Amino acid sequence: MMVAANVKTAVYVSNADSGDIWVLHLDADRGELAPVQRMMVGGSVMPLALAPGHRHLYAVRRSDPLEVLSFSIDAQSGQLTRIGEAPLPHSMAYIATDRSGCFLFSASYGGHQIAVSPIDSRGVAKASTQVLPTPPNAHAIQADPSNRHVLAACLGGGVMLAFRFDASTGRLDTHPFREFSPHPGASPRHFVFAKEGGRIYLLNELDASIDLLAFDASSGSLSTVQTISSLPSGFDGEAWAADLHLTPDGRFLFSSERRSSTLAAFRIDAASGRLELVGHTPTEAQPRGFRITADGRFLLSAGQLSHRVSVHAIDARTGELQKRSDCAVGQNPNWIETVTLDA
Repeated sequence: MMVAANVKTAVYVSNADSGDIWVLHLDADRGELAPVQRMMVGGSVMPLALAPGHRHLYAVRRSDPLEVLSFSIDAQSGQLTRIGEAPLPHSMAYIATDRSGCFLFSASYGGHQIAVSPIDSRGVAKASTQVLPTPPNAHAIQADPSNRHVLAACLGGGVMLAFRFDASTGRLDTHPFREFSPHPGASPRHFVFAKEGGRIYLLNELDASIDLLAFDASSGSLSTVQTISSLPSGFDGEAWAADLHLTPDGRFLFSSERRSSTLAAFRIDAASGRLELVGHTPTEAQPRGFRITADGRFLLSAGQLSHRVSVHAIDARTGELQKRSDCAVGQNPNWIETVTLDA
């Protein structure tokens, strides 16, 4: 693999069945991806997370040995160097750092638990120091923008949990002080905080709905403002929603649905945060994960069944998607992260 010239964005794709992480470069002029590195990890590597500052990448192996792997990122090439690994208490479906980058949160779908792992001064994630039980099927976990609360989505339990977080010690309260059900039959999967922090968009896996939640940063309380479907018109079958992300300017929200292999685009009302459907776009087969580049120009979608990543250009005015290219990666790609490189 050769390093492309004049690169500004590095793209990281984890591939569960080939046990590797691919590093690619995105040519913004052509809207094309070029592979530059294949980092062998072994086992079923899936969730990825970037540290604040984007100088470290973390990956989870969901097969034995169950570990979090730490990598340093070269600021100019984006290539990875493995710098450490540490055990995890279970197979973790999601990871994210706290806002300081000093701690790594993880959530276990099968283990019904969340965990906290310290990150040392070199950027290496260490063994978990706290493990807490949750309702069934914990699926995502993130700190709020203030770094004072940590929220976790529990798909089987149908609830969002809120914990108080001590950023100086890395400790979560041993019991959630908020437990909120967004709507009847909810199946919370992934969520994102709006740019201004007082709103959360939550994707529900089993009905493919998206909840707009009002979030009180002082109390940690949640309330439902809107529930809207992300399914394409005429969809017939069991929904299997996967991922959602906001554009950096906060004007558009996108979600993926695996059985229809589509991406849904929503326009966001600046005042209320409410969603209005823009439309649906076909993408790679069974799109489990996708990512929007930091400049908001491109959406990159990984197909678990096609073993490829598609590059979709985002219309800055309408939010509509236009496919620009696609690129073969490893087997069963499922998670994508992107980093803007130094010039």
